[in-house]
Amino acid sequence: MNGPYVLDLEDVDVGRIEDVGGKGAHLGALSRIDGVRVPDGFCVTTDAFRRLRAEAPSIDEQLEGLACLESDDREAVRTLSAQLRRTIEETAVPGDIAAEITGALARFGEQAAYAVRSSATAEDLPTASFAGQQDTYLNVMGPAAVLQHVRRCWASLFTERAVTYRQRNGIDHRAVHMAVVVQRMVVPEASGILFTADPVSGNRKVATVDAGFGLGEALVSGLVNPDVYKVRDGEIVDRAIAVKQRAVRALPGGGTRDVAVDAARQQEPALTDAQVVRLVRLGRRIEEHFGRPQDIEWCLVDDGFRIVQSRPVTTLFPVPERDDEDNHVYISVGHQQMMTDPMKPLGLSVWRLTAMTPMHEAGGRLFVDATARLASPASRAALLDLVGRGDPVIRDALETILDRDGFVPSLPDTGPVGPPPGGAPAPIATDPAVVTELVERNRADVAALKRAIRTKTGPALFDFLLEAFQEHKRALGDRRSMQAIMAGMEATWWLNDSLQEWLGEKNAADTLTLSAPGNITSEMGLDLLDVADAIRPHKDVVAFLQGVEDDDFLDELGKFEGGTEAREAIGAYLDRYGMRCVGEIDITRPRWSERPTTLLPVILDHVRNFGPGAAGQRFERGRKKARQKEQEVLSRLRALPDGESKAAEAKRTIDRLRTFIGYREYPKYGIISRYFVYKQALMGEAEGLVRDGVLTEAEDVFYLTFQEFHDAVRSRRVDDDLVRRRKEEFRSYEALTPPRVLTSEGEAVSGAHRRDDVPDGALTGLAVSAGTVEGRARVVLDMAEADLEAGDILVTAFTDPSWSPLFVGIAGLVTEVGGLMTHGAVIAREYGLPAVVGVEGATRLIRDGQRIRVHGSEGYVEILSGGEQPPA
Repeated sequence: MNGPYVLDLEDVDVGRIEDVGGKGAHLGALSRIDGVRVPDGFCVTTDAFRRLRAEAPSIDEQLEGLACLESDDREAVRTLSAQLRRTIEETAVPGDIAAEITGALARFGEQAAYAVRSSATAEDLPTASFAGQQDTYLNVMGPAAVLQHVRRCWASLFTERAVTYRQRNGIDHRAVHMAVVVQRMVVPEASGILFTADPVSGNRKVATVDAGFGLGEALVSGLVNPDVYKVRDGEIVDRAIAVKQRAVRALPGGGTRDVAVDAARQQEPALTDAQVVRLVRLGRRIEEHFGRPQDIEWCLVDDGFRIVQSRPVTTLFPVPERDDEDNHVYISVGHQQMMTDPMKPLGLSVWRLTAMTPMHEAGGRLFVDATARLASPASRAALLDLVGRGDPVIRDALETILDRDGFVPSLPDTGPVGPPPGGAPAPIATDPAVVTELVERNRADVAALKRAIRTKTGPALFDFLLEAFQEHKRALGDRRSMQAIMAGMEATWWLNDSLQEWLGEKNAADTLTLSAPGNITSEMGLDLLDVADAIRPHKDVVAFLQGVEDDDFLDELGKFEGGTEAREAIGAYLDRYGMRCVGEIDITRPRWSERPTTLLPVILDHVRNFGPGAAGQRFERGRKKARQKEQEVLSRLRALPDGESKAAEAKRTIDRLRTFIGYREYPKYGIISRYFVYKQALMGEAEGLVRDGVLTEAEDVFYLTFQEFHDAVRSRRVDDDLVRRRKEEFRSYEALTPPRVLTSEGEAVSGAHRRDDVPDGALTGLAVSAGTVEGRARVVLDMAEADLEAGDILVTAFTDPSWSPLFVGIAGLVTEVGGLMTHGAVIAREYGLPAVVGVEGATRLIRDGQRIRVHGSEGYVEILSGGEQPPA
């Protein structure tokens, strides 16, 4: 029997989350699955909580105050949330609601013991589990105690941890409501947690069971270590039986306490092997019902399992969709492009439409399927060699998978495979005119695109863009351009390999590339020093820029003495580089032209830390150092047996290196230049949809694919629910860490550097730019918040070309992501910055302000002392 404020569990399902919250809805759905037993009970609906708020207006007043707080104002959050909880707990349950609850208790057993459990509407969702954010009370006995604990559950919506969690996930406190689940208490012999996918590796084929004696609170609270089983295909593949000294038991008069486990039982398994396999089989049935991996709380009673909760596992990285059941191995595109943040749907679809290789989407990131290349011996060797030169951690991850019998099929070679990188030289002359011609052709192509797109609007624009994307790919795959890129890379590899063999010197090419001509990315950094030169003499301009918050500040500069020169300098910089930004492969990211305030912290750092003419001086120092290195290397080679021949070959390769290595950065500049043209045209269409009332704001189109955007322009309709769901998905993707390598089973294979030649406690990475430097670590996660001084060492997650303006003001570089030929490594070498990349967890393990030593030739980082403690 149900009323407006109480619903029996068997009468609810996942369609009633707004009424009974996530936990209640899932328990109702579980009770309908054949073979799944859920303890009897009922839900106190969210309408009851709303009624309480209506009868105590001070709750909503306090809630408004809470909604206005910043998440980092910890003291205010703590104070106001505690006040809210007190108000709710001290407010009496309205009489008619209390009558319905006590009536339900009479049906299920008035004097029985109950579990009273919070069930919020923003809980157990596919994108946010809220595990442990609200409260559960066990072994509650008697109507008065149940009513008291219902109020406590309502109040637990405003624990400090729950409030902070919602703020970080962008969830409005005022939009979340609380239901309460009241269930007959079960007293188990054993209990625990079942993950239907391995929560550590992500492997969807491996289930993990944690088990202990008594109630599950012992495991959840960390009172005991559980027995842990791993099960694959119905067989236990790994087990660890813990010594279980304590257990939580229900007390006869209500409540629980932890008790000692008999010494004779402490090392006994909490479950038999047969029970473990049976539990996993039950879990697979639940997973199939909900359509995704589940985190399941279970109890064992009289050799039968009771399921007391099931929620989606939200921490797993998603698996790319596929149309077969074969094994697949995916390599992260973001780790190659130095942008591991999630991309919005429009960004993903445009990148895929303009990429040379088919890509697969998962978790807001893109992956390339490497299975076919790994399957045949020749292409496998070439791929491993190429990947290993760039990022040995990815190679190690791939080799880990290849070592597993049968995961990747071994197929015969289908045809001849070209020489691996570093083999035969590219058939292109060492001639600077080649680079000049390629750059001019690219500029002309972009100018032609700008002219042609001006007249295109509506559906015709999208048809034009699809043709432009084909031209984009043609330019990207231009044979001569690829030869020029490979010529510089192969020269780098040859010099490093040969000079180490002949002279015993590591990474000699790093110095030889200093101030190489024609590198658009390094020029971008140096040109910002020139902008600082134009601003530095004008104190009023500097003072104004220090307080700027709005992106229209350029219009205000003319009011100050020297402001016209400053505006012209910044404007000229934006004319050349304004299409760039952090995460620039995502077309939806704001460009510097759209958000010029992003550059101000770097410009002001340059004003403070450098003197006039620093750009030219720095470039000339690098050029001289490279020239001296060349002379030293050639002199040492001539002293060797067959030295003249070795020196001649090295000289030819050094010339080739300096001719082509700068061009390595230009194709990306061309891509991003085109992207900005596309974006400006697309945003014109988005603004038209806003004017017509189709969209609330222009940036909503970022959550549509290119084809969906095209359809919206044609039909003048947009699915608002789709946009809302995509925004929620994107927020959930931001919390995920993408793996370098991912299998179709969902396993994130991280790989390792596999080195034993580094000091104890040092952080291992990939050596990409020679030299050793010691200095203060500045951990920077957002370029716009950088505050650097001369001699600082930049520590960050990744650096794409947009970070290069920071490089002129630092002494060294450490990143979590990167390879030998990624943009950050190339620019670090050109600027002569010792750099180590691919340092797993660098931004977490190195504290801001610590003194560190970067061994750029050896590939490791030593933490010396100091620094602020990271936040808890």
